[in-house]
Amino acid sequence: MIKILFVCHGNICRSPMAEFLFKSYVRKRGADSHFYIASAATSMEEIGNPVHRGTRAKLNQLGIDCSGKRAVRLTGADYDKYDYLIGMDDWNVRNILRIVGDDSQSKVWKLLDFTERAGEEIADPWYTGDFETTYRDIMEGLDGLWRHLEESGEMNIE
Repeated sequence: MIKILFVCHGNICRSPMAEFLFKSYVRKRGADSHFYIASAATSMEEIGNPVHRGTRAKLNQLGIDCSGKRAVRLTGADYDKYDYLIGMDDWNVRNILRIVGDDSQSKVWKLLDFTERAGEEIADPWYTGDFETTYRDIMEGLDGLWRHLEESGEMNIE
């Protein structure tokens, strides 16, 4: 089983969008039993809060239910629990490393690092209100992540 944790600052916009989009993505490919997918925050600001209304609206538009999701915080123990800890931007990655310590197993990535836009960041709708751009960025990253998992041989789904 491949365990993936998507991470952003508050766990109410980008990381839950990535979590629920990737859950839908793998389900449509008949691979959901091969994955454990979740999301978390690097800050304490939104802990316990539901998914942002803009992210909920975009997911609902796609027929994806995220009800019941509440913001949780990344812990140091998550480094051992997950195969991939995927941040949305440089600040997230810095904070992930601050929380988990050394990335000796190369588990920490930015989502767009799996694309031709490596090094770029997922647009933050908290500041822009533009959930559509965030959605497109995340989908590009998820397509790249899927290809990475196929090409690396980590995913053996028949």
